[in-house]
Amino acid sequence: MTEKKKLPIGEEFFRNIRTKGFYYVDKTAFISELLRTRGSVNLFTRPRRFGKSLNMDMLKAFFEIGTDATLFEGLKIIEEKELCELHMGKYPVISISLKDVGGQDFSTAYETMCAVVSEEASRFDFLMESDRLMQYDKAKLGRLVENRLERPAELYGSLKLLTRLLHKHYGISTIVMIDEYDVPLDQAYHNGYYTQMVNLVRSVFSQVLKTNENLEFAVITGCLQIAKESIFTGLNNFKVRTVSDIRFAEYFGFTDAEVKELLDYYDLEDKLECMKEWYDGYRFGNTYVYCPWDVLNQCDKFCESRNAGMESHWENSSSNSIVKDILEGSDKTTRAEIEALISGEYVEKPLISGLTYSDLDSGELQKRQKYLWSVLFATGYLTDAGEPAGKVHRLVIPNKEILEIYEERILDWFETKTVRDKGRWEKFCTAVKKGDGETFQLLFNSFMDDSISIRDTYVRKEMKENFYHGMLLGLIRAEESWIVKSNAESGIGYTDIMIWIPSEKTGCMMEVKYAQDGAFETACNKAMRQIEEKGYAAVLLQEGIQTIHKYAIACYKKSCKVVYDKLQF
Repeated sequence: MTEKKKLPIGEEFFRNIRTKGFYYVDKTAFISELLRTRGSVNLFTRPRRFGKSLNMDMLKAFFEIGTDATLFEGLKIIEEKELCELHMGKYPVISISLKDVGGQDFSTAYETMCAVVSEEASRFDFLMESDRLMQYDKAKLGRLVENRLERPAELYGSLKLLTRLLHKHYGISTIVMIDEYDVPLDQAYHNGYYTQMVNLVRSVFSQVLKTNENLEFAVITGCLQIAKESIFTGLNNFKVRTVSDIRFAEYFGFTDAEVKELLDYYDLEDKLECMKEWYDGYRFGNTYVYCPWDVLNQCDKFCESRNAGMESHWENSSSNSIVKDILEGSDKTTRAEIEALISGEYVEKPLISGLTYSDLDSGELQKRQKYLWSVLFATGYLTDAGEPAGKVHRLVIPNKEILEIYEERILDWFETKTVRDKGRWEKFCTAVKKGDGETFQLLFNSFMDDSISIRDTYVRKEMKENFYHGMLLGLIRAEESWIVKSNAESGIGYTDIMIWIPSEKTGCMMEVKYAQDGAFETACNKAMRQIEEKGYAAVLLQEGIQTIHKYAIACYKKSCKVVYDKLQF
């Protein structure tokens, strides 16, 4: 049997993928489209973990003088022979990533920026031997390579200096690539030196990107489109490609066809539907794509064990603090809209193309909320449900993985509410652990009546079940002495909520159903059958639990019915 290629999890270097036996999803057609439609400066904004860094390294590998053409053998771009003859390996390329530029204070961030630029300059230390450079040019380069920048002006002009020296040496204009340009701004925003970092980034960018005769073109990537007036002031022929643009849509993220091909290669054809449910649903332009990070990591899990459960991979792969901050500061109206999203509805909002972190930090609640939806959209927490009507977008949660993130946030909100009404909440918890289904039903109904704004809609019932599931979990999880698991594997399925109360050798199984058209009895009976037929009690029995309470819960609008049964050993 032929050994399968390795999955390129976390691998951002194109050369490594092509030479060290990794699976590669061919995105090289990106090169030709870029050349046909580029501006002088091209900004691509996409959520994190959608392949931006790998695409940037692929561009570098293609354009840079001295490239290894064999890296592209068998890929789409090689079919365009004339284009390859004109552009492959024809340019000096400056390529930096700002993902590690930051720190607790501006001084540290400044030093890391100097280090990044110096490291890139060291790739060109051969210019010290160039007979086309003057001695003073070499002196400037030497200070840059050795990271001896004595004045801020030297850092501001560092990238422009490199383009000039490379142009003088080769007689060819330079391509500049800057990955993760907005990370330093995010770091600065959260650590209190945003204005200083804006000035630094603007100064560097302005010199290298604006009226630079040594520049062929530039490609920049990030998550957010920072307002042109803030960073990209005065740039001509500046093209921004956001997630809403039709062009370049399929080059960031995996298409359905690409995921099918990948799963077929690893003999995982049967996993397509669960992959689609969990990681698909992002609409970029007119194309629906999966999050590559999720697909690759989950595929790896399946290769290890075909029975592996579905997991969230994207959420913990990078910082989402800006989203957390905005959501925590949201008003009641926004929270009601978030609840509606969780229930499967959409919200219609005008989106702002360019923003600043100062806008997000505004003391005016209305102003902050105005930008909330644009940030959630740009960072991958929401996506288009269809073609936008001008600036107005119909926004939805893209998939099950992102839905779980929102549910967790709802849990936090709900836990906060329960603390404020501790007496009622304690009675509820007592009812749960004692098997008092009648009190459980009464109090859960009262919590729903006080706390949610869910409306009767035509969305899929499983989405509504997720909402009620999240509310119930929020109530229960606030009891810190209990072991609570959501969607826990047990028997031959996954129970909605499982509770262990070790001190009392008691456990609970809860299955939540949506009662279509108020058919509570039917929904409860279905839930209880599921608990029995799938053997959900198996895990608790293995742990030596002596009393198991089984709750079948049916919900509709702001009401619920609870059916109770008990296992005693």
